[in-house]
Amino acid sequence: MSEIQHDHRRLGRELGLFDTDPLIGAGLPYWLPDGAVVRHAVEEYIRSVERRAGYQHVYSPVLGKRELYEISGHWSHYSEDMFPPMDLGAEQMVLRPSLCPTHALIYRSRAHSYRELPLRMAEIGGMFRSEMSGALGGLTRVRAITLNDAHIFCTLEQVAQEAQDALKLIRDAYEALGIEAARIRLSLPGPGGKYVDKPQMWQRATAMLREVLDASGLAYEEAEGEAAFYGPKIDIQIADPAGRESTLSTVQIDFHQPEQFALEYIGADGARHRPVMVHRSIVGSMERVVAHLIEQHGGAFPAWLAPVQVAVLPVGEDEAGAARAFHDLCLDLGLRSELMDPERGSLGARIREARLVPYQAVIGGREAAADAVAIRLRDGRKLEPMSVAEAGKRMVERVAARGKVLWAD
Repeated sequence: MSEIQHDHRRLGRELGLFDTDPLIGAGLPYWLPDGAVVRHAVEEYIRSVERRAGYQHVYSPVLGKRELYEISGHWSHYSEDMFPPMDLGAEQMVLRPSLCPTHALIYRSRAHSYRELPLRMAEIGGMFRSEMSGALGGLTRVRAITLNDAHIFCTLEQVAQEAQDALKLIRDAYEALGIEAARIRLSLPGPGGKYVDKPQMWQRATAMLREVLDASGLAYEEAEGEAAFYGPKIDIQIADPAGRESTLSTVQIDFHQPEQFALEYIGADGARHRPVMVHRSIVGSMERVVAHLIEQHGGAFPAWLAPVQVAVLPVGEDEAGAARAFHDLCLDLGLRSELMDPERGSLGARIREARLVPYQAVIGGREAAADAVAIRLRDGRKLEPMSVAEAGKRMVERVAARGKVLWAD
């Protein structure tokens, strides 16, 4: 496919994944059922990865007092990218541009011992950016963002290991999702006043991230002017089919917000100590990662991400009962199955309609009589007929493997 054919905006409309409406507003796409399935699959995968890695999931509100973001530093360093405050009685409320201040407050709500650290807090949560209309595009630049975010509260001695572990989670996720990184960037501050004025803090955090990258054996480039306002970060860059780069995943070391929010833990010596915050996003925003997956796979998603995983195709009306039974079996096994009966056209037309579905289950008279099914794979392979139980078992195994291989020989 050409880069135009791979454009996620066109594919999103053609495949019924997402769309926009002027009455909702620019940069505010809505998700159609098939797109919601892909997004949900990514979210559940990320949550399962995080649970296994010791993260605890939370929910936090997307609205907060302006004062919260004055304390965090967002209001003085980032307000141009925030929506204007809303007056609510004597208070001013704002839509959050980031999840880290609310996570800092969640941490601060309870006393913590050094024995609890590192404390890994994760959320797939909403945030908002006041993007200019000319910068908006499809799912890649939006005003309402759903971020896969996490904050690790740890001791200074634990920072390097936590940052390295975060990079490994990112690499593993890219392999499962079929994403290739274009390059890795160490994003540093540049000239201007948009950064917190604490030179020693910047030097310390930058040195630590360089050590993390060197220990991980990853090649990287340094880029001035790309840091967050409160600290340097490791950015994993991806590229679309036209070669346009964007940041998908990040790892950051933050000494600023623990100080701003007076975060503490009780050390082994019985004294109060300041934790360090490691910010980490495995796949960035759900909007951007799904846009990239649409373009990366041209809509032919790996089986575990596909909106429809199995298309059940009875040859004629005589096989409708057997097809319905296999469709029900697939649903019971947790597979996303669609029954495509003869009313939708000839068998050939239905096979073409299901061209992006990983598994096409054809049931003719011989298969119906033998309680069997003939599987056609999306890549064009036709498998010998097998029992419905065997077919279901094999498809479930491939979906559970979360790989790109459609069938294990």
